Amino acid sequence: MNELLLIGSLLLCFGAVLLAYRLFGKSGLYAMTAFCAIAANIEVLILVHAFGMEQTLGNVLFGASFLITDILSENEGKKDANRAANLGIFITLLFLILSQGWLLFTPAQADTAMPHIRALFSSIPRLMLSSLLVYALTQKFDVWLYHKWWGFTQQKFGDSRRFLWLRNNGSTLVSQLLNTVLFNLGAFLGVYDFPTLFSIIASSYLIFFITALLDTPIIYLARRMKERRLAKQEEM
Repeated sequence: MNELLLIGSLLLCFGAVLLAYRLFGKSGLYAMTAFCAIAANIEVLILVHAFGMEQTLGNVLFGASFLITDILSENEGKKDANRAANLGIFITLLFLILSQGWLLFTPAQADTAMPHIRALFSSIPRLMLSSLLVYALTQKFDVWLYHKWWGFTQQKFGDSRRFLWLRNNGSTLVSQLLNTVLFNLGAFLGVYDFPTLFSIIASSYLIFFITALLDTPIIYLARRMKERRLAKQEEM
């Protein structure tokens, strides 16, 4: 069941990114960035066993956030991709502050939610701080590396359209490796023993590796959407 749920989550998240872009353009991708930033940092608290490995959830949502910046880099430009990364950083920081503020309230006598909220969000500061710092580093790095790959292939082959798969995977796979190692060490070092921590890092990167390969058709479709939109505007 866990394996099926992870596959379903991947299809849902990547499909939602593409649908948001189709319906709302780059504004839809900014909205998806905010959603992924919040949902991923909640989901990462859950440890599951799937595909023979222990892993935290949130990998698919983090993968979707890298897909978003790659689509923006390809279709809208470096400035818009960096804007999405900055938005994700801002939303993560805001959620960290707000969620910790909830714990300061004195619940009413009839309240039943606060014990569960405390149990869930009392462990978030370390996770969220690790996530914030690593997210800021790796998202900015991903945008930078994407355009470095683009400049290299364009200079080498004289064509800005070719090798989309290379700049997409070449930037995402390296960025996700940094993201996986730095986040899990920052969030879980001392929480889990080393074999479990290594398993989480290995399984997380495996998921990121697969999602990076699977998001390649999505970014091609997104570029095709952009071209069709421009063609219709020219006809009008």
